[in-house]
Amino acid sequence: MADFITRLRAVTVSGLFLTVLASPVMADKAEGLWLTGPDKKGQVGHVKLAPCGASLCGTVIKAFDKSGKDVITQNVGKRVIWDVKPTGGGDYSGRMLVSQLKATVDGVFHVAGNKMTVKGCVKKLCQSQVWTRLK
Repeated sequence: MADFITRLRAVTVSGLFLTVLASPVMADKAEGLWLTGPDKKGQVGHVKLAPCGASLCGTVIKAFDKSGKDVITQNVGKRVIWDVKPTGGGDYSGRMLVSQLKATVDGVFHVAGNKMTVKGCVKKLCQSQVWTRLK
């Protein structure tokens, strides 16, 4: 009986070890509610990244002025990020609206824990912001 228990433990430990090795490394997820960095007016927003089809899309949920008061802008309720797909290691790519430039650009997103760096370029002019996860 003791020999059977020893073999059962060995099989269980081996199975757990193989399960851990076979599991893909979970990169940080972009899905969630994010606080944007301030724009040129000092306004920030809440952007919700959620599944839409086979990718993620981001919609501005709320906007706030420098003092933290709610503001109504043309972007509240607008989809500003779409077709976001993981590229590996917490990195994502997709499209985004840069309202200040009135342009749609390719965007790259890097998620590390509760921070996401969002970067977009128009020709050689690139801008980036660090966003903070709210939930």
